[in-house]
Amino acid sequence: MPEVKASKPPKIKAAAKMKQIMSDHFYELDKAMKSKTQKIAWCTSVGPAELLRSMGFLVYFPENHGAILGATRQATDFIPIANSIGYSPEICSYLTSDVGAYLKKKTPLSQVYPGIESVPKPDILVFNTNQCRDVQDWFSFYAREFKVPIIGIETHRGVGEVQAAHIKSVADQMQGLVPKLEEISGQKFDLGELKRVVGLSLECSQLWRKVLETASAVPSPINFFDGTIHMGPAVVMRGTQVAVDYYKELLAELEERVKNKVAAVAGEKHRLYWDGMPIWGKLRPMAELFNSLNTCVVASTYCNSWIFDDFDPGDPFNSMARAYVQLFIVRSDEAKEKYIEDMVKKFKLDGIIFHDCKTCPNNTNARYGMPQRLQKRFGIPNIVVAGDLNDLRCYSEEQTKTVIEAFVEQLNK
Repeated sequence: MPEVKASKPPKIKAAAKMKQIMSDHFYELDKAMKSKTQKIAWCTSVGPAELLRSMGFLVYFPENHGAILGATRQATDFIPIANSIGYSPEICSYLTSDVGAYLKKKTPLSQVYPGIESVPKPDILVFNTNQCRDVQDWFSFYAREFKVPIIGIETHRGVGEVQAAHIKSVADQMQGLVPKLEEISGQKFDLGELKRVVGLSLECSQLWRKVLETASAVPSPINFFDGTIHMGPAVVMRGTQVAVDYYKELLAELEERVKNKVAAVAGEKHRLYWDGMPIWGKLRPMAELFNSLNTCVVASTYCNSWIFDDFDPGDPFNSMARAYVQLFIVRSDEAKEKYIEDMVKKFKLDGIIFHDCKTCPNNTNARYGMPQRLQKRFGIPNIVVAGDLNDLRCYSEEQTKTVIEAFVEQLNK
């Protein structure tokens, strides 16, 4: 997007600590891989990370690496490499960019963190299909490459009201992972340790919710683009005291902003909701565009995906199962629409932006009439932006800028 003039948003001071946390996370994984002192499990981002941590694994999240590939604008260089070995350009561009980077023996981690030459090699891969089937195919590629076991959970899709049968199915599958995890880790399952880790994940989730809900204040002290950055510890470090301590610090800073009416977007006039995946390679120019329009994207489906209110350390397996089935992406359109309607009210929204993400149909909600139904139900205006999470060939800067500017102009009337 062309450069736009806008008031520079104030920096979030806690960002320095967040960067250190992410650095420590990757260096710990790298050290464990090189020294072989601790087993490494790869996990999908909304998979049973709590179970893995409780059994002594360090946990690596390839989706986080996919997001880094997108944010550093390297993904498009690697996607064709995965396409050349049979992975379609129509499937998840996290998958294709990550596989392509692996085949090219490249990672942006080595540019950010000196001494890290590759992603950490797994001892086991653990998936949960609550996001999509692509994660299972993605992990299957690496299971063949590294010749290590792959295990996982098949989650229900299109769930309306969450039923006891849904929870039992997922909880039973989760417990069924334990024998293989014991075999690989060399460590017996300890229910008390799982309860402790789930308790930390619950606390992390509760704090992350409070962080995001500071945006219900007018003006909002944080925006969607900030959220995509500060969600890092909630994704890769949930179940640890480190993540809990970080969100306590971030929350205190944002509450101080609310008290002093410090705005993420100076002169905030309009408040929007972002549904769907981020366009990782265009976060900064999009944030600058909205700043120039005095418009704050105050809430999103995506950043809320790491809030797990249902975790209960007293009943870890059933509560993890419930939390992972309650996930927005797993639910029926009716449940999703009710959720978005509640968000419109809570965050005092003026409009919704739906991202029609080319290679992520499971996290795209603009293709089956939802925007039109929501507008008819409670009169909320919306637009659809075409793009992709990582493949910038699917995205037009000029077209997106024109659509967003026209939408905000409509809100001004």
